[in-house]
Amino acid sequence: MFQGTFDLDAATPIDATALSDVLFERGLYWASGRSGLVDLVAAHKWFNLAALKGRKDAIGLRQEVAEQMSETEIAAAQREARAWVVAH
Repeated sequence: MFQGTFDLDAATPIDATALSDVLFERGLYWASGRSGLVDLVAAHKWFNLAALKGRKDAIGLRQEVAEQMSETEIAAAQREARAWVVAH
């Protein structure tokens, strides 16, 4: 566990695209089954969020994932994405 301190005055701001990159990576993680489990609902959610934050390549991957999903699964992914936006 981290037990140091943060020097906020010397901290370097993160790049504005960093969040979209992290969201995109989460989409790839769930779409590819890196954990041993493919979760298309989670992949769609994260690609959707990455697209909202400006990752244009996430749009195509979100569509590719959606083609393998039922309407119920897509609706669940969209609800999860909206809940994430509200929480963050």
